[in-house]
Amino acid sequence: MADSTKPGDEKTRLYHPYQDLQVPIRNLYNLPTSPEHLFPEEAARRHRSWGENLQYYTGCGYLSGAILGAGKGTLEGLKAAEPGDTLKLRINRVLNSGGQTGRRFGNSLGVLGLIFAGLESGIIHWRGTDDLLNSVVAGLGTGALYRAAAGPRSAAIAGAIGGIAAAAAVAGKQAVKRYVPI
Repeated sequence: MADSTKPGDEKTRLYHPYQDLQVPIRNLYNLPTSPEHLFPEEAARRHRSWGENLQYYTGCGYLSGAILGAGKGTLEGLKAAEPGDTLKLRINRVLNSGGQTGRRFGNSLGVLGLIFAGLESGIIHWRGTDDLLNSVVAGLGTGALYRAAAGPRSAAIAGAIGGIAAAAAVAGKQAVKRYVPI
């Protein structure tokens, strides 16, 4: 890929698709360096839409919960093996335990992601700004809603934990953006 640009045009770069193939074709293409959008309204947005957030947080929550739960369940299945078990029985125990715990953790974290995304998108729409406070309040509300059935004390503690976790995640993201060269 050629990294040369035209002197007066900073928004495109020249691209030669056959550069390393040693062929006599000399086609050069001007490719844009900024993201392309189908509609101008998409380019004006600075963040994901509520539907994209909903899908992203729910999917990430479910996937990470399923992976962590499968690992925990696998370890529980290995620990539960008895001395007289056959190999087939041990493998079955490990797979069943990993699958069951993975499903449980995945569903729990997926629901947390769903509630968080809905609350955060609603707060962004209601306040009209996208900042740290939205994420903290959404985390607080997520924890409180998730544990509301266990009583007000449990909901308050879970809300505080959710708010602190959301604040830590946003602060960590900003620190990574600032200090990690990507």
